[in-house]
Amino acid sequence: MIKYIAYCRKSTDEQDKQVLSIESQIEELKEFAVKENLSIVKFITESKTAKIPGRVEFNQLIQLIEAGEIQGILAWHPDRLARNSIDGGRIIYLLDTGKLLDLKFPTFWFDNTPQGKFMISMAFSEAKYYVDNLSQNAKRGNRQKLRRGDWPNKAPLGYLNNKADKTIAIDPARAKFIAKAFRLFATGGYTYVDIQRFLSQNKVFSRAGKPIHLDSISRRILSNPFYYGLMNFGGELFAGKHRPLISKELFDQCQKIVKRHSRQENSIKSGFDFLGLIKCQECGSSITAEIHTKFYPRTNNRVAYTYYRCSKKKGKCNQRYIAKTEIETQIRQVIQKVSLPQTAYKKFLLWLEK
Repeated sequence: MIKYIAYCRKSTDEQDKQVLSIESQIEELKEFAVKENLSIVKFITESKTAKIPGRVEFNQLIQLIEAGEIQGILAWHPDRLARNSIDGGRIIYLLDTGKLLDLKFPTFWFDNTPQGKFMISMAFSEAKYYVDNLSQNAKRGNRQKLRRGDWPNKAPLGYLNNKADKTIAIDPARAKFIAKAFRLFATGGYTYVDIQRFLSQNKVFSRAGKPIHLDSISRRILSNPFYYGLMNFGGELFAGKHRPLISKELFDQCQKIVKRHSRQENSIKSGFDFLGLIKCQECGSSITAEIHTKFYPRTNNRVAYTYYRCSKKKGKCNQRYIAKTEIETQIRQVIQKVSLPQTAYKKFLLWLEK
């Protein structure tokens, strides 16, 4: 007698309201199994989209079939099993190799014959077409909203999504601080860290309730044209209906400062060997470097020394400056732990010469 495994899936982002809940699928499959006299060994449930491969429970199902423990699959409809070509192909290949003997669906006919395999492959293709078409329709709908001046995603900080009329409204609690952050940054006397500190002091945090990441301050706030009335979507600009928080002149001035900061960062990195390679072990912040000079009267000479330190971008940190020579020593010690022994190194060279 064929041993069946019942697979029930409903994605959390399922667009099709007609798809049964997992609980309803289980009940349907139980009734169908009794009616068809099928032996269900196990129920596997999963709340994940089938648009892309990589479902944990589905992969477990495939492993059970490959191991010979299960010979049949019971599901409410073929689109519960696969909405992508890879997972659908795996099931058809298991049918071809004889490891999978049968598929049963209350809503779809299948027989393990060339005609049946053709029909199931068409069902998988149709399921894939559905999600592909859904994605295209969503993109088309977004572009239509943007042309009307409506923002289709979550509102940036300083704004709120008005669910009643699906518009973007100014956030009365945080908008004034976002606007002031632009004015402060435009003076050229404030860094990203200063802006982060200013926003945190005024209780303007990320959606997770944490201080806004420096990269988000640079890219999603200070470089976002949304704040002066334009919406950047996929690299294309659209005029928005929402009320701007700042003028275009203020935004353009901030972009000059952003570019200046970017050039400074690149020039700093080019002068120091280890920037971008290491992070602070205590707080996880990036490492920055400075050059200190010391004058020696006896030799009438000035000597430059390079020091590395924690940038403290993630908050308070107790680590102090460390000399470049000490950094080099620490890096050598790490590399030695993973480097090849001399004997293995010579053998490897001989092997390469062959």
